[in-house]
Amino acid sequence: MGTRLLALAPWLLLLLLQLAGASHVVHRSLEAEQAPSSVPASIVSPLLRTGYHFQPPMNWINGPLYYKGWYHLFYQYNPKGAVWGNIVWAHSVSQDLINWIALEPAIKPNIPSDQYGCWSGSATILPDGTPVILYTGIDRPNINYQVQNIAFPKNASDPLLREWVKPAYNPVATPEPGMNATQFRDPTTAWYADGHWRMLVGGLKGARRGLAYLYRSRDFKTWVRAKHPLHSALTGMWECPDFFPLQAPGLQAGLDTSVPSSKYVLKNSLDLTRYDYYTVGIYNKVTERYVPDNPAGDYHRLRYDYGNFYASKTFFDPVKHRRILLGWANESDSVTYDKAKGWAGIHAIPRKVWLDPSGKQLLQWPIEELETLRGKSVSVSDKVVKPGEHFQVTGLGTYQADVEVSLEVSGLEKAEALDPAFGDDAERLCGAKGADVRGGVVFGLWVLASAGLEEKTAVFFRVFKPAGHGAKPVVLMCTDPTKSSLSPDLYKPTFAGFVDTDISSGKISLRSLIDRSVVESFGAGGKTCILSRVYPSMAIGDKAHLYVFNNGEADIKISHLKAWEMKKPLMNGA
Repeated sequence: MGTRLLALAPWLLLLLLQLAGASHVVHRSLEAEQAPSSVPASIVSPLLRTGYHFQPPMNWINGPLYYKGWYHLFYQYNPKGAVWGNIVWAHSVSQDLINWIALEPAIKPNIPSDQYGCWSGSATILPDGTPVILYTGIDRPNINYQVQNIAFPKNASDPLLREWVKPAYNPVATPEPGMNATQFRDPTTAWYADGHWRMLVGGLKGARRGLAYLYRSRDFKTWVRAKHPLHSALTGMWECPDFFPLQAPGLQAGLDTSVPSSKYVLKNSLDLTRYDYYTVGIYNKVTERYVPDNPAGDYHRLRYDYGNFYASKTFFDPVKHRRILLGWANESDSVTYDKAKGWAGIHAIPRKVWLDPSGKQLLQWPIEELETLRGKSVSVSDKVVKPGEHFQVTGLGTYQADVEVSLEVSGLEKAEALDPAFGDDAERLCGAKGADVRGGVVFGLWVLASAGLEEKTAVFFRVFKPAGHGAKPVVLMCTDPTKSSLSPDLYKPTFAGFVDTDISSGKISLRSLIDRSVVESFGAGGKTCILSRVYPSMAIGDKAHLYVFNNGEADIKISHLKAWEMKKPLMNGA
C-alpha cells in the first residue's frame, strides 16, 4: 500500500491516511523480533512504546526544513535493525509537526564519496526557494574517513521532496593535511552575507580542542576553508554544530539563518559527554569570529536539556516565524532489549526557542500544535500539601498526559545551605540529594507511579539558601528515576540543572509531558528542561498514577494544576 500511496497528490495522501487511522508506512525489516526469554515482558510491552512522541527507528536528526506546505524531518536510520549501522537518511513529512507520514529514505550510499555511509548534515533554502542538503559521507572502508557532500531535489516542484540527486562534483569539502579526517563531520545550515555562503563543520584538533571549521562559497558549489575556525574550546570533538541568529531578548519570533543579528547561538553536541551545549554570543562577520558573552562560557556552558537529549538541530519556520528545536533521546536499556522491542530512540517534542528577557539563555517551550492532542482534563486549585505528604491527581489517565502546575512554597527561610563541595555540578548534587531525601524546601511531581509507590519517577525542585547577601535562593531542578521501575538491569541516572529564576516570591511553575516511557519537563517557563527515559514494570497504562509531593519542612500550595490526557497522533513514527 505504501508505494502506491506515495504516488498520490499530497493532500489526498494525507486524507487517506487520516481516514484509515494509519500511523505510518511500516518497514518490514524494522518489525520487532520475538523477544528473547531473558527480556522482561514489561520491557517489550506495547504500552511502553511512546504514544505522542515521534519514534523513529534510529537517532541523529538531519536537516529539518519547511517546504511548500510541508515540514520535513530527516534522520539517521538503520533499515536493517534497531542498532547502529547501515546508516541512511530516513525521511518523514508533516503539516503540523505532530502527525507524521514516513516516506522512503531520502539519501542512501550510492556515490563514491558516501558509499560507506551517509551521516549527519543540514538543509539550506537557496534564494530561489530551492532546498539543498549538505551532509557527511564516508568514502573508505574500515575507516571513518569523512567528507562533505551536497544533494539537490530531483524535482523541486514536488512538495514532498521524495527524490534527491547528487552532482558529480561531490565531495565539496575534504579533510586537509593536518586535519583529523575521522573527526570532520556534520555541516550546518549555511547562511549568506556579503556575497558569500558560509557553513560550519564540526571537528577535533589534537586530543581535546573541539572546533567549528568555517567554509565559504560564492556559488554553493566550490567551498574554501577559512584560515581559522569560527570558534573552538578544549572540550573534545564537536558533533552536530548549529549556529543561528536571535531576536532581541524576550521576543519570541525567530530569524532566518541568513538574517544578521546582534546575538547568536553556537551549539555543539559533545562526543565525550553525549550532551548538547550552547552559548549565546556575538558574531563578527568581518573577522569571522564568534565570542560567547560569558567569558567562561566554553567551560560553564548552558544545555538545551539537562537530561537524555542529543544531536539536536534547529530550523527557521517561515510560516509561524519561529525557530524550532528538534532533539533525540536514546534508550536507557540494553542493545538486547532494543532488538527485542524493535525500536531504539525517540524524538523530543519540537520546541520553540527564543532568547530570555535577561539575554543570558534560551527559553524553550513545546510547540503550540501539541495542544491539539489534549483530551479529557482535570483541574486543581488552591490545594495545600503539608510537609511529608502527597496529593494524588485523579479523574484521568496519566500514563500519557500533559501536566501544567503552578506551585507556591512558604518557609523559604527553611531552605538548606548549599554544600560548596558540589560546586556547580547539578547532576552530582541531585544524585546525592534525590527526591526521597528530606530537606527544607523539596517538592514536585511523582509521575508514572504505581498505586503503592513501589515505582515512581520524581520531577522536582530543591531550594537552597542564598549564597551571599543580596543573592537570590538557588533552585535545583531534578528528574530522579531511581525508583522508576522494578525491572532489573536498567540504566536509571538522575538528571539535574540549576534554574536561573528568582523564587523569592515562593512561586515557580512546572510542565511535564508524560508519554509511557518518556518524561519531558520544563521548569520555570522553559528555563530548565529535562528529558528522561523510564520503563515501569507496574506503573503502566491505567496502573500509572500522578501525585504532587512535598518532602520539605514547609507547606506547598498548588496554586493551579491542569492535566490533560493526550491522544495519539493519527500518524506518528517512521
